[in-house]
Amino acid sequence: MPSSTADIRDEILAEARELGFDAVRIAPAEAAPDARAHLAQYLAEGRHGDMAWMEKNADKRAAPLTLWPEAKSVVVVACNYAPENNPLDALAQRTRGVISAYAKGDDYHDVMKAKLRRLAEFVHRRFGAEVKLFVDTAPVMEKPLAQAAGLGWQGKHTNLVSREFGSWLFLGSLFTTLALPADAPEEDHCGACRRCLDACPTNAFTAPYRIDARRCIAYLTIESKEHIPPEFREAIGNRIYGCDDCLAVCPWNKFAQRSREARFHVRETLRAPSLEELARLDDAAFRALFRASPIKRTGRDRFVRNVLIAIGNSGDASLAPSAEALLDDPSPLVRAMAVWALGRLLEGDAFSDLADKRASNEYDDAVRTEWHRARLPE
Repeated sequence: MPSSTADIRDEILAEARELGFDAVRIAPAEAAPDARAHLAQYLAEGRHGDMAWMEKNADKRAAPLTLWPEAKSVVVVACNYAPENNPLDALAQRTRGVISAYAKGDDYHDVMKAKLRRLAEFVHRRFGAEVKLFVDTAPVMEKPLAQAAGLGWQGKHTNLVSREFGSWLFLGSLFTTLALPADAPEEDHCGACRRCLDACPTNAFTAPYRIDARRCIAYLTIESKEHIPPEFREAIGNRIYGCDDCLAVCPWNKFAQRSREARFHVRETLRAPSLEELARLDDAAFRALFRASPIKRTGRDRFVRNVLIAIGNSGDASLAPSAEALLDDPSPLVRAMAVWALGRLLEGDAFSDLADKRASNEYDDAVRTEWHRARLPE
């Protein structure tokens, strides 16, 4: 057995790296004391939108010791998922869908959790300590913990930034009853830079370090279960799942290198998928295409809703039949966005003729509203 807690720490860090984590640091369980107040303000202002799960576990989410009072230390781990190319380049391919870099490979929850389980088993077996592991699905504020552990700092875009990996890190944490020597917190190195704030297509940042999720394309295309508000649809462009703009423009990305984890590499089917083909997805085809992908959690209806917004923004009238084919889709989310897309792609008379045939037969208020709105002069 190791003779000191420093030796135990060194063994844990070495094992974590052997398991494939790109970075690992230690934070004390009482770390990030300001997180509670910041979270309370965020929720009070309603900036979390309809992510009710954040409110439900707010007390536990605010501090590791609230979640597990027996914890003494937190081993914070990270995996690099840096893409091989600038993800913003795909925005110019208007008939192709743009998927956030983090979702183009396998589901990071599964990959990270498998590695963390092996690390947890090692710590428990080797040192007899109790452990609990978390990867984004439990009430753990991993970004403040990661900063407290020295892995990086929360940038002005509110995501973690690393001097070594830029903005491309998946995070996980292992709570343990071991009292381990902690790393020094990382300082903020954003300086006067505001590239991430200026890059946001929907002006989701109300101030540096403050984001309103209700305006964020990632939230709108992934988390929101409702019709996406009209004022954000054009700005979404051809982003069909998430948004990388604020991450991709960060100057610290110049140090990032492509992820060494093959499961995070781009699936060829998701590199630049055809909007026309994606619009044809039924539920079975959607599940097959996104097997073992985080996109699967969003569900077919919300995803095709996003695809139709991208079709409407494409400026390519040859995609109008793809939208028209979805006017009778069982999902009102899909039907409404099919109307919106057609209103942008069809010439006035062609759309008016279609509306005259279809609008009066619609039984869904939201879809009728889209027919009416699309016929109004701009």
